[in-house]
Parts: sequence; C-alpha cells; structure tokens
Amino acid sequence: MTIEVREYDPSWPELAASVCAEVDAALPGVFLAIEHIGSTSVPGLAAKPIIDIMAAVTSLEQVASREAAVAALGFERFETGMSDRLFYRRPVTEPRTHHLHVVTTDTWNTRNERILRDYLLAHPDAAERYGALKKTLADDVDDPDTYTRAKTDLIQELVDAARAERGLPSVPVWEA
Repeated sequence: MTIEVREYDPSWPELAASVCAEVDAALPGVFLAIEHIGSTSVPGLAAKPIIDIMAAVTSLEQVASREAAVAALGFERFETGMSDRLFYRRPVTEPRTHHLHVVTTDTWNTRNERILRDYLLAHPDAAERYGALKKTLADDVDDPDTYTRAKTDLIQELVDAARAERGLPSVPVWEA
C-alpha cells in the first residue's frame, strides 16, 4: 500500500467544518466541543489527505448507544485498542477521507492530538520538521504501521515540548 502525503490543501479546513456540522447535527446536543485535529488542521503542513475530527462528550455511551446516527453519515466504528475513545472512519474502504475520534470532556484539555496541533500552529519550525519527515517516510515505506512507528520519536519529542509549555507531564504519545 502506498502512503500518500500531500502538500497542504487550503480546502481541508472547509471539509473539516462541514463534517463537524454533519456530526453535530446527527447527534444534536451530544457534543460539547468538536475540532479539526491532525496534520490537515495545520496550514502549510504536508499530510495524508484524511480529515481528523475530535469531539468531546460527557460519556462515550452517549455516542455508542446512537451509532446508527453516526453510521448514517458513512462512519463505521473501528476498534483501535485505545482506551477512553471511540474511533470511527469514513469510508471503511480505501481511500479513507475522515476519522472521528470521540473522547470524554474530562480528557479534552490533555489530549495529545489537540496539544500537538496547537504546538505545530505556534511553532512553524516544528511543523516544517514534521512535514519533511512525513514526506521522506512516504517515499521510503509502503506499510502504514511502519510509517506511523517511524514518526513516533519526533512526535514524542514535539508532544513532550508542547506538554511542557502547558505545565503538563510527559506521557506516551500512543495510548494503550
């Protein structure tokens, strides 16, 4: 499988806003916050063309019990092994276009995905390093797991710096 990393596409924020509105309308009053996360949320950053959205709820059961509404939007739940998160992808087949991460509000402010996004927005040099690594890896590897593992050291370094700026302790970037 080829890993596709594209130059930043200025349409990504609009695509994210559209899917945020769709998800919110499908489950009115359930989400306390919905944000565009991931590399497509950082202007200028090269990325795989998959829009990642993170949504906060009081309880994961609020969404799990209404998955038909999420499925009606073309999302299917996918078990990742990550605790305290529901993960959905659209479409299930390749090429995927969107991911929806549902987390609880009590973890919202410490989610590494949000923290890393904010750090990359505030530190263009870090975003440039990250983008360059992703492009190199996309050219050198063809396995998604290898691609992800090869990014881990830099992602951990950047997340550690971002968490330190916020006075938060370092934690592993990949959840158990």
